[in-house]
Amino acid sequence: MIVLVMYHSRTGKTRALAEEVARGVEEVEGVACSLKPVAEVSAEDFIAASGIVAGSPVYFGTMAAELKSVFDRLITVRKKMAGKVGAAFATSAHPSGGKETTIISILQALLIYGMIVVGDPLDASGHYGAASCGSPDDDALLTARKLGKRVAELAKALHAAAPGKRY
Repeated sequence: MIVLVMYHSRTGKTRALAEEVARGVEEVEGVACSLKPVAEVSAEDFIAASGIVAGSPVYFGTMAAELKSVFDRLITVRKKMAGKVGAAFATSAHPSGGKETTIISILQALLIYGMIVVGDPLDASGHYGAASCGSPDDDALLTARKLGKRVAELAKALHAAAPGKRY
């Protein structure tokens, strides 16, 4: 079972958060993580994944065009994505820089793909997903790791409950 963690990162801050999400995924036995920048993501990656966690820096209050282009380009596999787990994370340069609106824009795309979307767990922030302002601090990294673990656990549980079923 694979969880795809895909991200766009110009400065490395979003990549750092993505790497921590991947660590969380890999904490779950039987689940592997495929960590990729958006430029390397293929239709096969989407189809093979039981979960997708997508991350972006804030660009005008929404996801970066580079991440949006993946959702646009891979729309042909949309019907194969139903019932998979999805989540999001974001980084910004300013405390009020639009992290939540960016996460919501990613979650909207995942919903349109028919995925089951989740935020970070209640023992983290219990909100829309992991986020950081500037370089991720210890709290942001912990939230990202918990988000990755949550997605992996849920994907594994859904698969175990109904292997191959599309919701």
